Amino acid sequence: MLEPLRQGLPPLDPTAVSNAASCALPARYEAVREARQFTRRTLDQWEVGHRFDDVCLVVSELVTNALRHALPAVPPRPPAQDGHQPPQVRLHLMRWTERLVCAVRDPSNDSPVAREADDFSAESGRGLFLVDSFCDSWGWHPLAGTLSGKVVWAMFRLQPAG
Repeated sequence: MLEPLRQGLPPLDPTAVSNAASCALPARYEAVREARQFTRRTLDQWEVGHRFDDVCLVVSELVTNALRHALPAVPPRPPAQDGHQPPQVRLHLMRWTERLVCAVRDPSNDSPVAREADDFSAESGRGLFLVDSFCDSWGWHPLAGTLSGKVVWAMFRLQPAG
């Protein structure tokens, strides 16, 4: 049904970003709740809280997928010399005048794979189907340069102000 999309964000002028926020998420499932709380606070600050339900569902699915499928099965490397462990998963929220993008960065180079949603009573396997259903577009792209991993993003159209 859904083919994984390997593409970058739609053309958006980075200088036109009205707001941007991000948070590092720990490599544990409680991070999904933290991501929802961060999203609620951020959207309320940006006065787009009316989009919270759809955005929150998508953020929850993207973070859950990153925690479930993108983190290594072995424990992370020992902390760096400064004692800090680099974040495994990071949530980014970016707002343009008429668009909102949520993006989840993870350390895996594997592409996200949308499964067939034949069994709607199943407890897992529908994440990207839900993402596709609740956002206006989504996709992913590998990180560049010295960074390894990928970013999976979802875009929501916002109503113009006034």
